[in-house]
Amino acid sequence: MDFELPEEVTDLREAVSAFAADRLAPGALARAHQDEYPWDAAKLIADQGLLGLTIPEEKGGQGGTLLDAVIAIQSVASACPRSADVVQAGNFGPVRTFAEYATDEQRERFLPGILAGEKLISLCMSEPEAGSAVTDLTTSATKVPGGYRISGTKVFSTHSAEAEVYLVYVRFGAGVSGIGSVLVERGAEGLEVGPPIPYMNGEHWCELHFADCFVPDAMVLLGEGGFKRQMGGFNIERIGNAARSVAVGRYAFDRAVEHALTRHQFGRPIAEFQGLQWMFADVALDLECAQLLLLKAAVNADRGLPSADETAMAKLAANRAGFAAADLAVQAMGAGGFSQDELAEYCLRRTRGWRIAGGSTEILKNRLAESVFGRRFNQRVPK
Repeated sequence: MDFELPEEVTDLREAVSAFAADRLAPGALARAHQDEYPWDAAKLIADQGLLGLTIPEEKGGQGGTLLDAVIAIQSVASACPRSADVVQAGNFGPVRTFAEYATDEQRERFLPGILAGEKLISLCMSEPEAGSAVTDLTTSATKVPGGYRISGTKVFSTHSAEAEVYLVYVRFGAGVSGIGSVLVERGAEGLEVGPPIPYMNGEHWCELHFADCFVPDAMVLLGEGGFKRQMGGFNIERIGNAARSVAVGRYAFDRAVEHALTRHQFGRPIAEFQGLQWMFADVALDLECAQLLLLKAAVNADRGLPSADETAMAKLAANRAGFAAADLAVQAMGAGGFSQDELAEYCLRRTRGWRIAGGSTEILKNRLAESVFGRRFNQRVPK
C-alpha cells in the first residue's frame, strides 16, 4: 500500500501552490471580507485550467480526477482560503451533476461561462420544511404544453445571490421516484429572487420563489426518477466540502503554529507551554486522520460513484478537524486571532458552516450508524 501521491499529482500540487502564492495570497485578507463572489480570483483560477478538472473532456472539462480537484482546492486554500470556494464551484456539486447529465445543448449553453470563471450555477435543494429531510420537498413541476410550471420556494442555496442558472430539485410526482431536477435561468418569468441574506461567514443567500415559473422541456435535467443519480453527484459535493474543511482549518493551524513559535510571554515562546503543545498535537492528529479519509474517498470515487459511507466518514472527520483547527488558532492567537486583521477568525466562521452545509454532522452520523448495524433507521414519526 502506497501512501505517497502519484508524481503527476505532486507536480500539480507544486504548480498550483506556486500560482496561488504568487497571484492569490496578496489579496487573501481583503477577499475573505468582501461581500461579492471573488470574480477576480475566479478568472485567475480559470486561466490556470483549474475549473472543470472533474469533468470528462468529451463533456467540456479537463478530464482530470477527483484527487486532482482535491489537491487543487487544498493548494489554493493554502494561500487564499476564500479562493478555495472558486475551485469548489468549478469542480464539485451542481456543476459536476450538470455536466454529467446535461444534454449537449444544455452544456454548450451554460458550461463554457461557468468554466471560464464568469458565471455560477446554484444548487437549489433545501426548502422551508425540507432541509435534512430533502425527500419531503414540495416544489412541484406540473406538465403543460411545451414544458412545466414550477411552483414552490427554495432557501439556503449556495451562490443563489450571484448565479446565472439554478439547478432546482422538483417533484414531478409522488414519492422519491417522483423527484427530479430542472434548470431555471435568472430572470425567468415567474422566478423571484429575494434580497440577499448574510450568512455568518459573510456570504449571502437569497430566497427563491417559483410562481408558475415556466420551464421548457429542453431545460429538464433529470426527469422523474432522477433523485438517486442527483444524490450521487451530491456525494461528490461532500468530497469538495471535506477538502475545503481540512484545507481552511490547516491554513489557520499553520498561522497559529507560526504565532506560537514567535509570540513571547513570560520570557519565552508560548509554544514552550505544555498546555498549548497538547492542544496543537490533538489538532495535528485530527487533521491528518481527516486528510487520509478524504484521500481514500476521493481515490475510490474515481473508480466509480462515490461510496456514501466513505464520503460521509470523510466529511464528518474533515468538518470536525477543520473547525477544531480554526478554533485552536483563534484561541492560541488571542485577541489578534479574534480580530479581522487576521484570517483565523474567518477560517473559524467558514469551517463552522460546513458542519451544517452538505449534510450536517448529525445526519452523517446517522448514515454511518446504518452502515455499522447493516440496517436503515427511519427518522420519521411512525404513521
